Amino acid sequence: MNKHILIVGGGYVGLYTALRLQRKLHRELRGGEVRITIIDPQSYMTYQPFLPEAAAGNLSPRHLVAPLRRILPKVRILNGTVTKVDHNERVVTFQPAEGKPRQVAYDIIVMAAGSISRTLPIPGLTDIGIGFKTVGEAIALRNRVLHLLDVAESTDDLKVRRRALTFVVVGAGFAGVEALAELEDMARDSVRYYRNLRASDIRWVLVEATNRVLPEVGPEMGKWTLEQLRERGIDVKLETRLESCVDGHVVLSDGTKFEAETLVWTAGVKPSPVVKDSDLPLDERGRIKTTTMLTVAGTQDAFAAGDAAGVPDVTNPGQYCAPNAQHAVRQAKVLADNIVRHLRGQQLVEYRHKYVGSVAGLGLHQGVANVYGVKLRGFPAWFMHRTYHLSRVPTLNRKVRVVVDWTLALFFKRETISLGEMEHPREDFRAAVATMRR
Repeated sequence: MNKHILIVGGGYVGLYTALRLQRKLHRELRGGEVRITIIDPQSYMTYQPFLPEAAAGNLSPRHLVAPLRRILPKVRILNGTVTKVDHNERVVTFQPAEGKPRQVAYDIIVMAAGSISRTLPIPGLTDIGIGFKTVGEAIALRNRVLHLLDVAESTDDLKVRRRALTFVVVGAGFAGVEALAELEDMARDSVRYYRNLRASDIRWVLVEATNRVLPEVGPEMGKWTLEQLRERGIDVKLETRLESCVDGHVVLSDGTKFEAETLVWTAGVKPSPVVKDSDLPLDERGRIKTTTMLTVAGTQDAFAAGDAAGVPDVTNPGQYCAPNAQHAVRQAKVLADNIVRHLRGQQLVEYRHKYVGSVAGLGLHQGVANVYGVKLRGFPAWFMHRTYHLSRVPTLNRKVRVVVDWTLALFFKRETISLGEMEHPREDFRAAVATMRR
């Protein structure tokens, strides 16, 4: 046996699949009978449920990422993107971070490419819009909010001030509500250090096309969340769509118009583009058509899981597994075991997991949860949210670092400094060079 297992994507599914294969196939890996390769643009896996806390300054951004090379010493990590999958030939086209593309051959492929933000052709969306799926986006958003507080404090122009202090979030699912709640909490905490700003000066607008928020926690808890957001002064607009935001002039479907400097787009996700650039079968939603055993339907030597895969939910016939971390981590375990069984000629098993519910953080000491039918809100839900996600963070190293961050936050106030210049570190140097040329 001389097999090369190629994993496309180093997120939840990619990392946990490789980690389990590394343990289960340690003899084969040591003897060179099996090789494992991960291809991902980044050299780390991001634990996305903690992005809102990183944006709010409760966690260091480095502590919610797991370095792939350190965790997977027996796995080859290639940084770049897969631009095409030719499974008939068992080869992918790999575009490295720098240099020319090349082909990488494999025997078994795992499609774990995940998802990207699902955007719409809305005029001006790229003018002020920012996503909320990566560490870079979360930290850039934090710096942006704090910088705009500085702008508002330092200007006498009421129009500039009002525009700077208006923040829009589109999408009232987990990502949107948690991001908005944490950032609003941070901004309210930060204005205490400004002479001319009050929390009431900051306008937060949540735009949602459906008639409820946080559908994942059920109608009752979603209604309570809506009430809590509105009590905090957040303008929640349900059954409303973003029509345009050209140059920061926001136009909503209910006729509302206003100026804003920042818009956070969290209105859903779609499979990674590489899914379409492959010869693997797709379902009606553009995901890889996957069986209950996490194999690609009608295909040999191909497996898939996570956001890019349409995995049938055997506990709820006719439905698919939700694209979230709860399923992805568990699917990775079954997927890895099935690859081992496949290599050894054994019978594969089905992925079976009954959805246990959801927890969401709504800022410091506030949360909402619906787990196994038990509904919690406020501090108990917030504590459950932190406890659950701490248990899911990969490696003891990262768990300890997260706990240390939280412990320090009990005794010291959070940092409210904008380090936006980190996004453009060469600007000052370029300005200095330009000055010398005069």
